[in-house]
Amino acid sequence: MALSASRPHLLVRPFLRGFHASAQALARVDPHDFSKPSEYLGSWEPSAAGDPREAWARLERLRKGYAHDVRDLRRHYAYEVQLLEAERQRKAEARAEAARIANEERKAAKAAAAQTRAAERRAFELDFRQALMKERAQKLESWREKEKLKAQKKAEDRELLRRKSSMWVAEDKLETKVLQAIMHTTPL
Repeated sequence: MALSASRPHLLVRPFLRGFHASAQALARVDPHDFSKPSEYLGSWEPSAAGDPREAWARLERLRKGYAHDVRDLRRHYAYEVQLLEAERQRKAEARAEAARIANEERKAAKAAAAQTRAAERRAFELDFRQALMKERAQKLESWREKEKLKAQKKAEDRELLRRKSSMWVAEDKLETKVLQAIMHTTPL
């Protein structure tokens, strides 16, 4: 047995779904105004005189009246469409303006945040440079102290060497002193 024959409601349900009124459509702010019934429809009554010229004239007047009513209705519809388009355009412009203002505010906030971050970065770099300069100054001072201690030690060594060298022998007396030391040996 085919699906359509066994369960016809499964085929009809998607078709009928389009006819269901949504909650948004039911909660419309302004209800739809239906146009008044046309006076043209059902307005023909045969004249008692039965004059065909009079009948044609009446029919022509009815057609012209109907055409005039249709023209007025179309003109009114076009005017309403223009009003709706103008309203839509005004709302779109208002949305665009609001988006532009929000974008400018976002850019201004972003620029302010960037400025604060830049100020914080500059303050950090300044502190870092000061700490680096202080460390360099300490290293330089330490190096100067070490150089000063080295110079003092050298000076002390020279002084010690100068004091010891007072006991040394001059070069011209060196040979005599060596010979004398060889001849006069001191036993241990």
